[in-house]
Amino acid sequence: MSKITEILEYNQAFVDNKEYEQYRSNKFPDKRLVILTCMDARLVELLPKALNLKNGDAKIIKNAGAVLSHPFGSVMRSILVAIYELNADEILVIGHHDCGMTGLNSTLLLDKAIARGVSQTVMSTLGHSGIDLHRWLTGFNHVQDAVVKSVGIIKNHPLLPSDILVHGLIMDPETGKLEVVETE
Repeated sequence: MSKITEILEYNQAFVDNKEYEQYRSNKFPDKRLVILTCMDARLVELLPKALNLKNGDAKIIKNAGAVLSHPFGSVMRSILVAIYELNADEILVIGHHDCGMTGLNSTLLLDKAIARGVSQTVMSTLGHSGIDLHRWLTGFNHVQDAVVKSVGIIKNHPLLPSDILVHGLIMDPETGKLEVVETE
């Protein structure tokens, strides 16, 4: 059953009661930070609290594994927009221990897609179109390596201004403790 009815009912009460007022901000990040982090549900509230961030302090980009997989993909575009249009001047790439992308097996994932109804014809068509689904859906072996790789892509991007600081960190998803793995 869809959760949308419950969400919309709650949202209406949230708006009617003006609960949004405590979250008012503008589009410019007050701490001038851009954070690329994982979509892991454990980090939704933990990460901002552990970094002493409140609403409006940072632009937070989330994806599976906090991975920047292509220098001209949507994640890097978002980072550049945050820098050039929203005045961000420091970037944090924050991975975490016990990440679901660690050891992700693309074959098992694709088998699950087929079991959920994606046809073998679609799989073949994508393969013949030059899309390497196994490579695209592969995780990483060590979170530190993934963070260092993403930081490297950002630091070496031809459109990144030379005065932008880029840092790589790993968070403990239980305690919020950060460890620095790559910094300028």
